[in-house]
Amino acid sequence: MSNFGEFYGENVFNDCIMKERLPKATYKALKKAIEKGATVDLAVADVVALALKDWAVEKGATHFTHWFQPLTGITAEKHDSFINPTEDGKVLLEFSGKELIKGEPDASSFPSGGSRATCAARGYTAWDMTSPAFVKDETLYIPTAFVSYTGEALDKKIPLLRSMEVLSKEAIRVLKALGNTTANKVTTTVGPEQEYFIVDKKLYDKRPDLIYTGRTLFGAKPPKGQELEDHYFGSLKERISDYMKDLDKELWKLGISVKTKHNEVAPAQHELAPIFTTTNVATDTNQLTMDVMKKVALRHGLVCLLHEKPFAGVNGSGKHNNWSMSTDDGQNLLDPTDAPHKSKQFQLFLTSVIKAVDEYSDLLRASAANPGNDHRLGANEAPPAIISVFLGDQLQDLIEQIEKGEVTSSISAGKLDLGVSTLPKLIKDPTDRNRTSPFAFTGNKFEFRMVPSSGTIADCNTVLNTIVAEVLSEVADRLEKAADLDAEINAILTETVKEHSKIIFNGNGYSDEWVVEAEKRGLANIKTTVEATKAYITEKNVALMEKHGVLSKLEMHARYDVNLEIYAKTTNIEAETTLEIAKRQILPAVIKFETSLAKSISAVKAAGVSAGVQCELLAEVDELAVALKKNIGELEASVEKAQALDGDAYAVAHFYKFDVFEKMQAVRAVADTLETLVDKDVWPLPTYGELLFNV
Repeated sequence: MSNFGEFYGENVFNDCIMKERLPKATYKALKKAIEKGATVDLAVADVVALALKDWAVEKGATHFTHWFQPLTGITAEKHDSFINPTEDGKVLLEFSGKELIKGEPDASSFPSGGSRATCAARGYTAWDMTSPAFVKDETLYIPTAFVSYTGEALDKKIPLLRSMEVLSKEAIRVLKALGNTTANKVTTTVGPEQEYFIVDKKLYDKRPDLIYTGRTLFGAKPPKGQELEDHYFGSLKERISDYMKDLDKELWKLGISVKTKHNEVAPAQHELAPIFTTTNVATDTNQLTMDVMKKVALRHGLVCLLHEKPFAGVNGSGKHNNWSMSTDDGQNLLDPTDAPHKSKQFQLFLTSVIKAVDEYSDLLRASAANPGNDHRLGANEAPPAIISVFLGDQLQDLIEQIEKGEVTSSISAGKLDLGVSTLPKLIKDPTDRNRTSPFAFTGNKFEFRMVPSSGTIADCNTVLNTIVAEVLSEVADRLEKAADLDAEINAILTETVKEHSKIIFNGNGYSDEWVVEAEKRGLANIKTTVEATKAYITEKNVALMEKHGVLSKLEMHARYDVNLEIYAKTTNIEAETTLEIAKRQILPAVIKFETSLAKSISAVKAAGVSAGVQCELLAEVDELAVALKKNIGELEASVEKAQALDGDAYAVAHFYKFDVFEKMQAVRAVADTLETLVDKDVWPLPTYGELLFNV
């Protein structure tokens, strides 16, 4: 792959290609629209569309699609060919500015939370020129937003773009009030680290639970898991290394700057991380990355599992959302520099984020909630379900000085002498890291570690942008009216720290002591998706989103309904799959084993031997089989009751979580015990040992 620099971004209609392919006037008009947040007229769009089509056809494309992100959390696409038949029986390849700007998918077939009726089908997709088009699978992909005929946002992109504009507006107000007049735009940037599991395709095909739900619903603990901590950063297996090399190449072709790859903590678990880019583009490319990860794995006879908890008893997967704010003149607003005590600008932006996270922790928690993440958060492998902020030694010291009313110094970086003359003295960061914190400051950014591995990063970044914009707007209001600017800055900083330092925690977030301490501080511990989702309809949060034009009350309630519906449907699928496997595979295998064992007992006794061991084993297995059959019946009854519920979305989801799910666990507990007793040749499912170590 020595020529990777030559093919990097070859399938993306990026700035370099635009400059090469577009007339100078068209290029300038498009760039101005992107940078200033304006629209382009149809004449410009026609020229861009022609260039896009010609470029895509040269790449082998025959179709185009408006690629969008509905409320399902994944992407959607409808493919149309470039062909236009002529009277002489031939075809022309055409693509107009009108087709580039606007599409019309069926809006009634996507979740809308009641904002669309089945009979009200019209919806529109609108070209998002801030995210570059690309070619994949002989199709030109055009990133778009998705809106209903009546104007409601039916996707993840529209509120994200709105939140980015709102944050930029309020951040610029603060900067100008501080006398910083060189910046005209603030952009939030993100680098999402992506965790995932890889399993063998042949074994995957024998696991209906993995096929239908993405996670194992049964599986006894193997003799070896992650106890030896030998997988983390370990040497890559050849098959995994080949997959990663192929994946790197495919992502680089799409201009996705994946930089880091390594083994994660659990066996068969891995991670990749890209370089930072603007939040909108990072969201699009992360969705694209997940799609490419799965497709490339199949080429290698592997399956990529993005579920948050595909295996019980070993670490699950998350997505670390590294978030910051940057100006168009090159400033990172969360960069403390070497002397953060000297920068009131940094202090204001830092404390604004702290206040935002404290005041809207419920909404931030909801933005990271999905059915899979319920298995992971708070399980001593991921951040707890309690939102807190880690600052580290340097910034903790800064905060304490602010609270006292006088900021005079900063803890500086030191050096580490390793005691070996041939090893360099290492520059030591002014603070440690904390992997147990859900919202940790990591140098010049905040890392939100709660995000689910299978989910979109659009939700959490929409919330982050909006809640920080709200606090910055309050700061800007005060600074713009201040008679004494320095005194007002100090007052804002001191008030913010005194009122919101309870959200700051630098200790072990996995400890039981922290759960007790958090409760004393008044911090919420929202453990389930069902409970977290209520944040979308609280009066305070609806008012926030409406104030900034990010989401209307109807759009907030739609997301509440959709998330609860997804939770209920996901759990129903898992329950139905549990029943199918238990009834049609596990129970018959147990009966077959019992029959074989009974025949063995008869044969042994006929030989004049007591067969005591066999008799004890048969009795133990039979007792468990009876319990399994009983638990299956109780789960069936629970599922039937859930499916018959006609209450509101919350009541249905709540029943699935606290009744159906609990009965699923009871079925699994017995089945997993049986797996340890039944002959391996009879057991119908590949074991955890095979799945986790046979790659």
